[in-house]
Amino acid sequence: MAKTALDLFRTMPEPGLMPGERAPDFTLVNAFGKEVKLYEQLKKGPVVLAFYRGAWCPFCNIELNVLQKSLTHFNKYNATLIAVTPQRPDKSKEQLEKAEYSFEILSDLDDSVMKSYNLYFKVPLALHELYKNRFGFDVTDYNGKGRLGLPVPGTFVIGRDGVIMASFAKTDYKKRMDPGDIMQALKTAE
Repeated sequence: MAKTALDLFRTMPEPGLMPGERAPDFTLVNAFGKEVKLYEQLKKGPVVLAFYRGAWCPFCNIELNVLQKSLTHFNKYNATLIAVTPQRPDKSKEQLEKAEYSFEILSDLDDSVMKSYNLYFKVPLALHELYKNRFGFDVTDYNGKGRLGLPVPGTFVIGRDGVIMASFAKTDYKKRMDPGDIMQALKTAE
């Protein structure tokens, strides 16, 4: 696991798009099969876009819970929170029912959005086998047959004009953007 983490850091020393860049538009389905388009959401106000690995990831669940608790602060800036994951919509629906999140969870089923935000990597087969044999966990149970792609966890604060105001992406999956930094970016957008 340590070798895989080091290899990922070496191949992606600076993942994610940077502030000042235009956020790629996308249309993805939510947990209930409804299409959600980023630029339609931006018409309502800024968007906090969080990429996470899946419901199976404890660090991702901690982050999503913190973001859920921060929603009232984000709402002061008329911001919408959207989470993007490679997991299938049925897995996102289960996650929503258990956690009672009040934001959209969208499924990137062809990995194109993760790639366009420079976050995509493929879990090496050796690590996938380790997950299965040692931890009893199979990424493809969540993502679908043959799909081993994941995002480097990343968060982007996107202004109504589609320009990224703040971003955070680290190959160390334990590190996430602080909600205070998100609110600071939203405050500067006013």
